[in-house]
Amino acid sequence: MPQFLKPRQHDLGGFTVARVLPHAGRRSVGPFVFFDHIGPAMLGGAQPIAVRPHPHIGLATVTYLWEGVMTHRDSLGSVQDIHPGDVNWMTAGRGIVHSERTPERLRGVDHPFHGLQTWVALPLEHEEAEPSFAHHAKATLPVFDVDGVRLTVVAGHAFGLRSPVKVLTETLYVSIELDAGAVLRIPAEHAERALYPVSGQLQLDDVALPLNTLAVLDPDVEPMLRASSPARVMLLGGAPLDGPRLVWWNFVASRRERIEQAKADWKAGRFPTVPGDDEFIPLPD
Repeated sequence: MPQFLKPRQHDLGGFTVARVLPHAGRRSVGPFVFFDHIGPAMLGGAQPIAVRPHPHIGLATVTYLWEGVMTHRDSLGSVQDIHPGDVNWMTAGRGIVHSERTPERLRGVDHPFHGLQTWVALPLEHEEAEPSFAHHAKATLPVFDVDGVRLTVVAGHAFGLRSPVKVLTETLYVSIELDAGAVLRIPAEHAERALYPVSGQLQLDDVALPLNTLAVLDPDVEPMLRASSPARVMLLGGAPLDGPRLVWWNFVASRRERIEQAKADWKAGRFPTVPGDDEFIPLPD
């Protein structure tokens, strides 16, 4: 029987998101330590995405959209619009600052927005790596399409396919779309796995999967996923973390002292700035 983790509602730049990880019942699945489901929402003039510059350490942020557009800017000078099906992968390492906003051309224009933002904890040996940013267009991601099942390997490897996204640990991140009546066996090639149903009616063996709830799978089993209507679900996981992680605000680290240093550095203005975006989010109390 899967372990079901229900999300909590949080505000992200003026609109509500469902946060599944971290959770009181489970802190991580594979390297994933943070999982936000954004939308579906209709954005317009009164409600653009407006996430001001903020810092990260010790993680990689992963943005994946089904609807809408978002502009990423960071302290490396990267400026990148992300569209549905693309991947933005930002490795914070020893420290990076970024912002996420509705593009200028869409401000004041009603448009749908729907997607995921997740964080992957970096392995201990890479916690202080040089920060970097990579964008991968939808057309570069491997796709498997057969018998009413369409799989896109967003990051890592699965179903015999490997994403071009550079990862630093064994990673499983797959977007799955199923036609009504389609069936898919979930392989046990990764130590930790979870399913997150986004739309439609799905069953895992004889268990109904509730929408917008993370279903953490038992290890080593290979259950059958069945769709009784057109459906969309994310499959995520990978190798277990190589030690416990602390998550405070936007910081992930293996040591409390590193979190405290990052807090002091942000408060004192020692992080780099984001060219073209002069605002910032203050350190929380």
